[in-house]
Amino acid sequence: MADAASALRLTLDETLFPPHLELLPSVDERYELELAFYESRILSDAELIRNGAYFARVGDALTRHFLMCRGEAVKLPQHSSSRLRSFFQTKQFKTGYGTHGLFPYRGKFHPQMIKGLINVMGLKPGETVLDPMMGSGTVLIEAALMGINSVGVDASPFCQVMVQAKLDGLTMPIEPLHDAVRHNEGLFRYFSELAASRTKPTLTKKRPDPFTLDLFAPAPVPRGRRKLPIEGLANETVFNFLRLVFLDSAGYSERSQRKLPLDQFKAILERYVFVVEKIQNVLRGAESELGGAKSLVGDARELSLEDASVDGVVFSPPYSFAIDYLENDAFHLDFLEADLGQLRERMVGLRGEALPEKYELYKQDMERVLAECARVLRPGRLCVIVVGTNNNQLAKILDVQPEEVHGIDEILTELGGRHGLRLVRKLARQITGMANTMRTEFIVMLQRE
Repeated sequence: MADAASALRLTLDETLFPPHLELLPSVDERYELELAFYESRILSDAELIRNGAYFARVGDALTRHFLMCRGEAVKLPQHSSSRLRSFFQTKQFKTGYGTHGLFPYRGKFHPQMIKGLINVMGLKPGETVLDPMMGSGTVLIEAALMGINSVGVDASPFCQVMVQAKLDGLTMPIEPLHDAVRHNEGLFRYFSELAASRTKPTLTKKRPDPFTLDLFAPAPVPRGRRKLPIEGLANETVFNFLRLVFLDSAGYSERSQRKLPLDQFKAILERYVFVVEKIQNVLRGAESELGGAKSLVGDARELSLEDASVDGVVFSPPYSFAIDYLENDAFHLDFLEADLGQLRERMVGLRGEALPEKYELYKQDMERVLAECARVLRPGRLCVIVVGTNNNQLAKILDVQPEEVHGIDEILTELGGRHGLRLVRKLARQITGMANTMRTEFIVMLQRE
């Protein structure tokens, strides 16, 4: 046994990792150290340099993740508080890179964590990962940056619009965006008139089915606005991207009265352009190495994929009892003329009336989702579920004591086992800022038998 002085000379990094690996300064949670440890065991040095999530340096070489994240994460207004600036500096290597930060969608993944999970799942460039509930598209964007192909599915048409715009931001032409900044007032007026020309959907008025609606065809110019404010708007990629800017600014204007809507639009537009330019500078010359991505509107309970066609699955089930995603995205879905009533019947976690009924339908739906994940996953590969749980809330729904409740992570593990998905590892991640609702998030790793 070593004496105290000898033991104190050792650092945790020196004990866990080879001396030529240098961790990023922000790796400060146990689950991050665990994923970093697995990365160091699974990836070669060359793979760590290209796709590692938790290391700043491998020998004398800086990692791509470090290069991608360094510098200012976002373009913050001059009046931004020191607290806000500190937040982005702290999260610089966790969330503040690529196009991940575009649009403040609730319940987002931490991109760095997803990168680490993709690595420890053994996924390599050219293989395919599936996210059957893609939400804001973190898995697809991260996979693309890593050279891994991806398929994302979500019931919400707004998610497809958001994800595709973020994916396009990795390679889209920059000049039309500069043109948009110069003509921001005309562009704002164009989208405002487009929004005003659309009536709000109701539960009785028939709307186009969002599962077949062509969301990416530029809408006709509203009456009286025959000329596009910028020429680039005729390009579908540019139109989709700038439409997301407008939806972001409109949603922010509803939540905050600090700025006029036009000023909000201009500030968010400038932030989006800053983010796109930054990531494209990092990727310059390596665009051909990006993985291909498909974002689809669909049903995770009935995937339109062939058996054993994907090499990995990563997803987070909806926090059905904590967030009503339809209510949260009502303005954006209204703009896209989606039928909210129809979507409510299709979205996992929203079906049913009283909470006990919602809970039972949630379990039924999630078993169907897991059965589909098992069907499309190749044997021996991993399905990773990131899920939070709130035993106090579940206890109220079931009218039992909290200690009698099985967490959602345990329920999903049992449901997955029915379909050949065997538990390999479970990591716990503490959630900060939501202490009254969810304290812990679990990373559940299941292997297809």
